[in-house]
Order: sequence, then structure tokens, then C-alpha cells
Amino acid sequence: MELIKNISSSQILKKIFLAIIGSILIAISSKIKIPFYPVPMTMQTFVVVLIGILYGWKLGVFTVSLYLFQGAIGLPVFAGTPEQGIGLAYLTGPTMGYLIGFLLAVSISGYFFPLIKTSEQKVETWFGKLIIFIKFFILFVVSMLSIYILGIIWLSNFVGWEKVLILGVYPFLLAETFKITILTILAKFLKI
Repeated sequence: MELIKNISSSQILKKIFLAIIGSILIAISSKIKIPFYPVPMTMQTFVVVLIGILYGWKLGVFTVSLYLFQGAIGLPVFAGTPEQGIGLAYLTGPTMGYLIGFLLAVSISGYFFPLIKTSEQKVETWFGKLIIFIKFFILFVVSMLSIYILGIIWLSNFVGWEKVLILGVYPFLLAETFKITILTILAKFLKI
């Protein structure tokens, strides 16, 4: 019985360690940015989807939740912190929808990636490999879209519906397409 407790404890500690490392990676990726208004373009969306792929949806959601908790209690983990405020004041600002969207994106990528990856192992033809590539691409598009859908819904409260796409989506389309393409290429080499 003691052996089972130790295994469970070590598994729990491993998952907590991975979640802490993941939340640190999200925080670091929030600081890698190209200035845009009103939301800086960062590598966060890439890292969030990648965490879903690598961790799976359950640990991925826990990791993103830990990251959001760290920001809510005032740690400067968000893109605009500490310059634009910290804690709940920043969290409930214009970017909150995007931040909450991270939870949905990590869930989608973490849940569906293993399903596609498993089907990839059965494919031998070039056409089948192309279909798998397209499935990965669509998965990552949907993951990113979940961030942007929640993001623009919340952002519209601050800038109005007439400006929300101009300020909250269009400036980032090229960068997100690049990130999605990189994730799709990486998917071929990642193991589950």
C-alpha cells in the first residue's frame, strides 16, 4: 500500500512540476512581443496550444489555470504587466477574453491531438499523410479561433463591435497563420 501511495505522490509531484514549468513558459512567452495596439502580439497562443499537445487537455487546463491564478494574485505574468497594471485589475481588462480563451484552446488541442496522432500511425499513402497534415492544421486553427472568439467578445465591451476585428483580430492574422503552420509541422515529429 505504501508503494502505491509513493507512486501516486510522485505522479502528482511530477504533474505539479510540469504545470509550474508550463506556466513559467506561458509567462515568458507573454514577454516575447511585437508592440501592437491594443493587445501586444506575443508567443502565448503558440505556447498554450503546444502545452495542450504535450500535456494533454487535463494537465494543460491545470497549467493554464495556474498561469491565470498567478496573474490574478498579482504576479507580473501577463503581456502588459506590470506596466499596465497587475492582478485582477489587469485580468478583467480588455484582454480577459483572450486569457480565458487559453483554457478552451488548451482543451481543444490537448483533447484532439492524440486522436489525430493515433490515426496518423495507420496512414501509409502520401494522400493519407496530406489528410493528416490538414487535420492537424484545422485542429490548430480551431484552437486559435477559440482564443480569438472569446477575446473579441470581451474586447467588444471596451472598443465596440465596429472596431473589434480591426483592433483585436486583423493585426494578428499573419502571425497566427505562421504559428499554426509551425505547430502543424511540429505535430509530425511529436510523440504521444
